[in-house]
Amino acid sequence: MSGKPKTIDEYIAMFPADVQQILEEIRKTVKRLAPDAEETISYDMPTFNLNGTYLIYFAAWKKHVAFYPVSPKLADWLSEDLSGYKGTKGSVHFPLNKPIPMDLVEKIVEWRLKEHQNI
Repeated sequence: MSGKPKTIDEYIAMFPADVQQILEEIRKTVKRLAPDAEETISYDMPTFNLNGTYLIYFAAWKKHVAFYPVSPKLADWLSEDLSGYKGTKGSVHFPLNKPIPMDLVEKIVEWRLKEHQNI
């Protein structure tokens, strides 16, 4: 494939098999928890939108998978869970050399769904 991905399938296909497996697992988790969310690509990343606004972004990088957004409220609520991970103001980075904490991914999606209900 050349150029930027237009679908999540195209995005995932750009990576080695082991990273593809991680991205698919995250995708399936989000879809299971937010079945009405629409898959798209935004900012060149896999994105799930719900009712016209973003719910979750995720992306693979050289040494980690980043999960967006992690809001300040979420960071406070999950501070103990997030303490072992690097990130930025709005993301958490899961290193590729360790198992991805899918239970934490689920908590983040569930939190975002609650936040989304209040929009």
